[in-house]
Amino acid sequence: MTYSALRAQQLSRYNDDAVLSAPPARLLTMLYDRLLLDLKRARLAQENTNWDVARENLLHAQAIVAELQSSLRVELWDGAASLAGIYEYAMQALIGANIYRDVERTKECIELLEPLRQGWHEASAQLTAGPVASGSALGVA
Repeated sequence: MTYSALRAQQLSRYNDDAVLSAPPARLLTMLYDRLLLDLKRARLAQENTNWDVARENLLHAQAIVAELQSSLRVELWDGAASLAGIYEYAMQALIGANIYRDVERTKECIELLEPLRQGWHEASAQLTAGPVASGSALGVA
C-alpha cells in the first residue's frame, strides 16, 4: 500500500469516527456544511458545463436534504413545520437543477440554505456553551 493510499485510509477512518462520536447538534452543522459545499461544487460544475460532477454533487445534496427532513422533529418546536416546507422546496429545486441543468436553481438553494447553515452554527454554539448539549433542543432526532 502506498503512503498516499494509507493516508487516505487513515483520514477516512478519522472522519468516520468524528461523525460517529459527534453529538446531534454537531452532526446537524456538519450536514449543513457538507450540503453547502456540495451546492457550491455543483454550481461551479454547472457553470463549467461539467454535468457529471454537477449531477454527483446535486444528488449528494438531495441525500442530505432528505436526511435533514427525516430527522426533523416537528413536535418539538413551532418553527419546525416552516423548516420542513423549506426543505421540501429545496428538494424540488435541487431535483429541477439536476434534471434541467439549471444553475439558477442551484444558486437559489445556496441563497436559501446558507443563512440556515449560519443560524444552526450559532444555535449550536449557544447550546454547547449552555449547561446541557442536546440535539433535541435543536429539534432534531
